[in-house]
Amino acid sequence: MPLLVQNRRVERVTSTTDLFLRYSHLKENAKEFRSRPALTVEPKRLLYVQQREFAATTPADSSVSVIGSGDATTCHLVVLRHTGSGATCLAHCDGSSTFTEVPLLVNAVTSLSNPAKEGRLELHLVGGFDDDSKTSHTLSLTILAAFQKQKDEIHLETCCITDMNDVVTDGIHRPIVYGIGVNVKTGEVFPASFPQRGPAEDLRSARTFTGGEMAEVYDSSKEQIKIGPCRWTPNRDIAFWLSEDDNTILQFLSTSPYAEPPHFVQHIKSTIQFLLDHPSADSLFPGGQPQLFQRSEQGEWERVSQQ
Repeated sequence: MPLLVQNRRVERVTSTTDLFLRYSHLKENAKEFRSRPALTVEPKRLLYVQQREFAATTPADSSVSVIGSGDATTCHLVVLRHTGSGATCLAHCDGSSTFTEVPLLVNAVTSLSNPAKEGRLELHLVGGFDDDSKTSHTLSLTILAAFQKQKDEIHLETCCITDMNDVVTDGIHRPIVYGIGVNVKTGEVFPASFPQRGPAEDLRSARTFTGGEMAEVYDSSKEQIKIGPCRWTPNRDIAFWLSEDDNTILQFLSTSPYAEPPHFVQHIKSTIQFLLDHPSADSLFPGGQPQLFQRSEQGEWERVSQQ
């Protein structure tokens, strides 16, 4: 079935500029969306999604009110929601394998939705900017094409991507919106920032850094975050990055060196140090079991043992 905008089929899109020319209301919606101040989302009731992760839940979830993700430059943040069931999924896509990832997101939402329940699938896309390498532009078009291939009708509601998420400051292009949240009770999608990006932030970053594929990190039936098990090859050679200056790390380890958030370099160094401290991931997953985290009475994610 096609991707729809205002109940009209979206034909093949050759550029984001073309998309916004054809559907002017998407352009106006993007302007309104990017003009909103980013809301700071505190950890309590937040389910944070890192790069190359996705998570889905329903309004019945007593542990999660907001699913959110940030630090997106060329990456795109994808929210898919069923209006009848309220089942909601958020993914942080970096273009690693978009055509295999998008069906996972659709299945995550439809599997949590009662087929008899009326409603429709609504899509919200935010991220990217007008970067020199056109990485954002390529990812925008790939994500749109991937959703067009799905058997379900999907209605594109928010499209604040690439050229509509771009601002020039001191001659440098940067994203306007780096992070978003979605209220799983109401379906509202909003610009957001996140003081904390856990749990197991370094472990999850290490999985992505070493080439891990898109992973679902939440079991809504148990209201548990589930990480791993992961595998990576010991690599002492990465230690030299810890002594490199910020500019070198940005130039070689970022797709958008002039647009990264201030904590990017420290985040990379922390991830590398974690990999050096854990040359094999086996000890992190005793018995080959994932790390599980459940919401405590204080509202924090705390690690729990296998049940």
